[in-house]
Amino acid sequence: MLTIEPIQKGVSEGNFFALAKAISAIENRDKDSITFLESLKPAAIPIIGITGPPGAGKSTLISALIQDWVEEGKRIAVLSVDPSSPFHQGAILGDRIRMREWYLHPQVFIRSLASRGHLGGLNSTTIELTTLLQSSGFDLILLETVGVGQSEVEVAALADTTLVVLVPEAGDDIQMMKSGLMEVANIFVVNKSDRPDAKAFATHIQQMLIENHATEKATVVQTIASQKEGIQDLIKAIAKHQQSEYHFDSKKRVMLSKAMQLIVASKMQQLDEKAIQEALTKSMQLDSFNIFEFSKQFF
Repeated sequence: MLTIEPIQKGVSEGNFFALAKAISAIENRDKDSITFLESLKPAAIPIIGITGPPGAGKSTLISALIQDWVEEGKRIAVLSVDPSSPFHQGAILGDRIRMREWYLHPQVFIRSLASRGHLGGLNSTTIELTTLLQSSGFDLILLETVGVGQSEVEVAALADTTLVVLVPEAGDDIQMMKSGLMEVANIFVVNKSDRPDAKAFATHIQQMLIENHATEKATVVQTIASQKEGIQDLIKAIAKHQQSEYHFDSKKRVMLSKAMQLIVASKMQQLDEKAIQEALTKSMQLDSFNIFEFSKQFF
């Protein structure tokens, strides 16, 4: 039976075997995992979501942040959601290539998760896994999402602080507004700022924040993650947001979102997909078939 004590002991000693085993049980929805999750008493450990388009340098940025936090003596957990393999539905493990220097570090736990077709940029058990990590003795939890475009803004509903990582060539403001980035970001990170027009791009984002009356909610930080430039400024911005009035006001919103997602997931698990498929096959043969009337019987 799963218990939290050996997991906490392992984390304190830099041994993550028990933690990895518990995560696998939760992902596989083993019968003991629900009772285990209900027994957890998570601490108020910050969850930092890091999202943005592919190629923005999210993993490189995370690696640079980890270096500074490790030097401060912090224990860091990273959940990195990779696209699922079309063959075995497992994670492609790209993060373990980009963050290989931290993979065996005793203060850093990195776990690749497969999106398994989940369109929100996160894994379907992200809430459960972050709660486990908050109960295990870490100081910070990072969520790196799949770069799948506008649907990946789901991370903002689960994170205490959301970083949106962009590059100077990210595109015009219309595309940014469509993606919802202006609404979800607490910190805009203009990475690869050694490229042309980086300063102008950062100024443009700042101007958009002013026009949308969002300057109190979000800030803009320029970085060159590959050269560790701007990382201290970013860490200060994260700490400032964690202490802000907006941050504390948003905690209720985050918890409500988590509760709603867990309730919906539980309801979905109660449905018998095979039985619905069989009933649909029969109903579709009727001239009077109506998808809304058919679906109503399963409400």
